[in-house]
Amino acid sequence: MAAIVGAAGLAPTLAAARAGKKVLLANKEALVMSGQLFMDAVREHKATLLPIDSEHNAIFQSLPASHARQLDESGVAKILLTASGGPFLNRAVETLEAVTPEEACKHPNWSMGRKISVDSATMMNKGLEVIEAHWLFGAPADRIEVVIHPQSVIHSMVSYVDGSVLAQLGNPDMRTPIAHALAFPERIDSGVAQLDLTALAALQFHRPDFARFPCLALAFEALRAGGTAPALLNAANEVAVDSFLARRIGFRDIDRVVRRVMDENAHGAAHDIEAVMGQDERARAAARQIVAAIAGN
Repeated sequence: MAAIVGAAGLAPTLAAARAGKKVLLANKEALVMSGQLFMDAVREHKATLLPIDSEHNAIFQSLPASHARQLDESGVAKILLTASGGPFLNRAVETLEAVTPEEACKHPNWSMGRKISVDSATMMNKGLEVIEAHWLFGAPADRIEVVIHPQSVIHSMVSYVDGSVLAQLGNPDMRTPIAHALAFPERIDSGVAQLDLTALAALQFHRPDFARFPCLALAFEALRAGGTAPALLNAANEVAVDSFLARRIGFRDIDRVVRRVMDENAHGAAHDIEAVMGQDERARAAARQIVAAIAGN
């Protein structure tokens, strides 16, 4: 199980892939930072890669068993990543400047750590998942769609060229995708209560508002740019979120720090792990300088 949070999880997860292990991937940053390198290592060393994120696990379950990262051959039109919208989905945008760490960490549906809870509130977490989905399933940016689904019952979907949409549903409990990956290709009792469809009042779906969630737009931008741009994005975000949790910067400063780091630092080719980690270090240094200027120290 690869579950070390952030860039710190890259080296051990890549090492596991190179050792040909069965990797249950919960650390999305490994793919965000070094997508091509990581997937090449999985193929070359015949490792088994199973996604643990509830969204990617749902997509994995909704794809045909024969899928081999070739969407067209599988009849897939696009991948639909669902997102709860976090705690500020309906909060007035102009009030987000005043958000506290306590508010940002209070997710309406999931119980998560502080860093990932803030990422959910900014929707950077969903942006990182978009990049992860690109590498896991061979989907270009224009064939990955994010859909706001506040109830977190549908964990993600796959839309097919014949008009069919296959979805994976379940109660919002991480034990389900973990159990699926641990037992794959069999099924085991996860301890999660069965979903009672008759108890659901309604299922809602909305398009994401990029003015409310600029971090999501930044992630799509980094994916399209390619190379080490996603490593820049991830490193700047980690520094910005840590600074917000330490009360050095405001909530809306998170996306501003990431934007400046991406605008002011050139990205290059992610041809080896040294290039990726070098870009990570440079982005962190740049983000710290921006944070210091905002914080006035």
